[in-house]
Amino acid sequence: MARLPRLTLAGYPHHVIQRGNNRQAIFADRQDFETMLALLAENAQKFRVAIHAYVLMDNHFHLLATPATAEALPQMMQAVGRSYVRYFNDRHGRSGTLWEGRYRSTLIETERYLLACMAYIDLNPVRAGMVAQPLAWPWSSHAHYLGQRSDKLVTPHALYWALGNTPFAREAAYAELVQAGITGAEQAALTDATLRGWALGGADFVAELQKKSPRRVTKARPGRPAAAPEDTAELD
Repeated sequence: MARLPRLTLAGYPHHVIQRGNNRQAIFADRQDFETMLALLAENAQKFRVAIHAYVLMDNHFHLLATPATAEALPQMMQAVGRSYVRYFNDRHGRSGTLWEGRYRSTLIETERYLLACMAYIDLNPVRAGMVAQPLAWPWSSHAHYLGQRSDKLVTPHALYWALGNTPFAREAAYAELVQAGITGAEQAALTDATLRGWALGGADFVAELQKKSPRRVTKARPGRPAAAPEDTAELD
């Protein structure tokens, strides 16, 4: 069965996951992390992609981003992916693929899922048992939103600005939101939709998206053959 093209539309937030091949490490040390951040910053600006949140883990990374055009996100990811593989292979004396195929992505309903997705991303290192608090992980946008550092890669979304009338109020509100966490249902929905490439949102949102894309935006109706379930272990 032919693989569906990715669902990418301008002006909507997208949750993106890119993993290392066979779950291998894609960052070996600080220089690798910093190189990836520099490539993301350069190409996000070049292709007009607003990155609202990110986390770089040892063997994968997450982005929450809004592209200005339908081509912007895939162009950015292709440029970053190719440049980083050349850098990583040259630096670490290896050859061949680094990524586990194409990046995975989903288009999410802003009002329902954007802040939840930001918290999902920030809490990734905590869920993985790498740190006790998200602020302790240096390779994410969390510190930017708590006023602990200024991150040139980050473009805050309007929903973040709406959290308070002052920087202190926004930072406090966002810290509280992340500490509260997200529900198991939200976590599962964000993971599954991203891995399978289906739009994530309410019925009205999905129906409106379908008018804008010739590509099917949700899974087929019951009764059709179902795709084999993917292994979602360790994908957060």
